[in-house]
Amino acid sequence: MAALQERYDDAMFAFSQGDYPHSIDALRAILAEDPQHFDAQLSIGMALYRQGDFATAIAEGHKAEQLRPHEQLVHTNLSLFYMKSGDKQTAEHHGLQARIASWRGNMDKPVADVPAADAELKMAGAAAPQPFKLPEKFPDMPWKKKKPDAHGGDAANPSTSHH
Repeated sequence: MAALQERYDDAMFAFSQGDYPHSIDALRAILAEDPQHFDAQLSIGMALYRQGDFATAIAEGHKAEQLRPHEQLVHTNLSLFYMKSGDKQTAEHHGLQARIASWRGNMDKPVADVPAADAELKMAGAAAPQPFKLPEKFPDMPWKKKKPDAHGGDAANPSTSHH
């Protein structure tokens, strides 16, 4: 007997090929063996939806919701299933729940310490500013000249007058 993960992978391959009946049978066998297998529970709802069995897809989607009530994908799927079945109000409710679930996931503080294995995946942060000392006297600014006097010359330097 193949390992549960291998059987799940085979079911997902069948799903990707459009063989929904085979995928559904394989996912049901996995769930019979492990009713808490969240990925299989979530996937069977989508396979049933693709087959056009919206009522059963909704029922399976609610089983996934029981396993993980705050999972964004559960509510996204349920919203889709309800919309296709014609229940727009419930679809909008689950769409809102999906949005709330996504916000809930972003409320955690960013992790400061990145494990060594993930170090190369870490985003480059802003470099710490290097401390520097301000000069006590600023240098002369040659672009700032004194205003010329009434004769057109520089008041500080009378030799520049144009007489």
